[in-house]
Amino acid sequence: MSITNKLRSMASVDLFKEAVVPEAFVGRPFYFDFSKMKILSNDHWKETVGGIAAGTFLVAVYDNAGARPEIVLLRVLGPTTLPSDSDVVAAMVDHYKENATTDTSASKLDNYTRYEFQFSGLECRVLGSFYLDEKGRTQFGADVDNFYGPNNYSVYRPPGRVLEYIVNFRDGEIIPGGSGDQRIGEVRYASSRRHPMNDSVPVYVSAFDYLGKRTALFGMTRTGKSNTVKMIIKATAELAPSKAKIGGKPVPPIGQIIFDVNGEYANDNQQDQGTAIYQLYGSDVTRYSILEKTGFKVMKLNFFKEVVQGFEMISSGLQDDKAIYTQAFMNVNWEAADPTDFSAKTRYERRKACYQAILAAAGFTLPAKFRITFEGAKDINAAVGLDPSKGLSAEDAIKWFTWVWDNYASDPFFASYRLSKGRDWADEDLQSLLRFLTRKAKPGAQATEAGFRKLIPFRELHTSTLQKSYEEEIVELLRDGKIVIIDLSQGNPNLQRTYSDRLCAAIFREAMARFIKNEPANFIQMYFEEAHNLFPKKNESDLTLIYNRIAKEGAKLNLGLVYATQEVSSISANVLKNTQNWFVSHLNNNDELREVSKYYDFEDFVESLRRTTDKGFIRMKTYSNAFIVPVQIDRFSAVKS
Repeated sequence: MSITNKLRSMASVDLFKEAVVPEAFVGRPFYFDFSKMKILSNDHWKETVGGIAAGTFLVAVYDNAGARPEIVLLRVLGPTTLPSDSDVVAAMVDHYKENATTDTSASKLDNYTRYEFQFSGLECRVLGSFYLDEKGRTQFGADVDNFYGPNNYSVYRPPGRVLEYIVNFRDGEIIPGGSGDQRIGEVRYASSRRHPMNDSVPVYVSAFDYLGKRTALFGMTRTGKSNTVKMIIKATAELAPSKAKIGGKPVPPIGQIIFDVNGEYANDNQQDQGTAIYQLYGSDVTRYSILEKTGFKVMKLNFFKEVVQGFEMISSGLQDDKAIYTQAFMNVNWEAADPTDFSAKTRYERRKACYQAILAAAGFTLPAKFRITFEGAKDINAAVGLDPSKGLSAEDAIKWFTWVWDNYASDPFFASYRLSKGRDWADEDLQSLLRFLTRKAKPGAQATEAGFRKLIPFRELHTSTLQKSYEEEIVELLRDGKIVIIDLSQGNPNLQRTYSDRLCAAIFREAMARFIKNEPANFIQMYFEEAHNLFPKKNESDLTLIYNRIAKEGAKLNLGLVYATQEVSSISANVLKNTQNWFVSHLNNNDELREVSKYYDFEDFVESLRRTTDKGFIRMKTYSNAFIVPVQIDRFSAVKS
């Protein structure tokens, strides 16, 4: 069916009439309050409607509504006891005993007893109520503002067209299936499909639900999280070209950045039927990698030029190195000195020059015509025969600083300086750098430490060119509405975290600067696989961490967050509390299920989430939907809609 016909069909649904179908009758309530309803049903009615699985949507219709009809929406939780159950059980046991040695088939029961035995109770959650407002428009409230005696209601299982209207209902006059909407799957209540539904009931999600929002995808490996992420990426990428509007204005192109820990978005993937995300949108996609790869740009820094950024990457890679001198090296202060404080500025430039000498000693390729310039000291310059204020080659800079450390404890210049100034010529940070450069624990000692050799593995992250930094380039691509895929699959976890943190911080800083200046900003969506490896842990309360800041402040900056993990309990509570869209599939651990059950009414699905392992069978709560819908997600198709 075309979108136009689908819209016409859904718009023509009269919920209050079409829901009341005799063959969809399920039973009558015998208990009703603001949160629960208990229903008397029987085997015949349940069989007629195709079975009643846990999670099934039912509607309770007030029989005497008149001109102001109301429908209470219910979700089946499970069986409940009837007042007569004890008598039925007693009669059933007696029957079994009496026929213990004979044919005990149900046909031996008399009609009255068989009729009594087929009744059972269903307990349902009250999800809210549909009603007509003063203008005759259908509205949904996530509660009931009144309830009557349960005998006044009849309960039905909504048929296909009505169910489609219910699960896709949104406030206002927006009809699902239009511009900006994506069919994401179809309603599915149970793993078992012995009672197939008469019609496939499609479920739509608005791409607007993702923009600037937090979206979580939880589930074990191989349960369809990545497939769902690809569906979200596709819906978001096709939103602006569909001419959809937000606030009466066309949606500007949306930037998307995917932190691809496993390389499944950046590379060809058999699961995508031969076409990966990067191929689907061709020239709109730019791929970056940590290492040199065909078809990828390399995320490298000029460590000699971008001193602080490069030093941060090295520090991240060395954070597990517990050697005292390595820790001292990592704690060097790189805060820029006050330009009016000549002494502080001189000390800063010396630290920077010594660090650049360390990079050269470790084999980092020097930029063309690169010179190391800083203010030395007259006595040292004379002793070494070099004047660093005129610029030194890397070899001469290494020679100059090596002489300083070799003679630091013996040359009278340093003792005289200490006596006259009351402090060392080389501050603690410079001494740490000198030790790292010379590999000597003490001035004039033998080279017995690894020192600068520890930086050799980081040479592959360096480029000698003076091109624009990859961070600036990526932010510009996102502002142009492009898709950027960061292939982190060939990096260790520390390196993955470093690149992710740095890029997120750069995007956040740029977005905050636009916000402060009141400049327009398009939406940027950020995707994270294996989020538990990147996000702050559950007990991490530091709200200044970049992911916590994006979770709390991203909405006002038009920054959206989409993250997937199987370790719900390890994710920071600050991120979880600010998540609006939830896609939850099979979880096999009580700790993870307990964490999920804290949000919305996911506690209704804990048992089914633990049992059902079907790929793509998820329970979905989106921003524009008032209740959770169980959905079988469609298989991602690498074909533009």
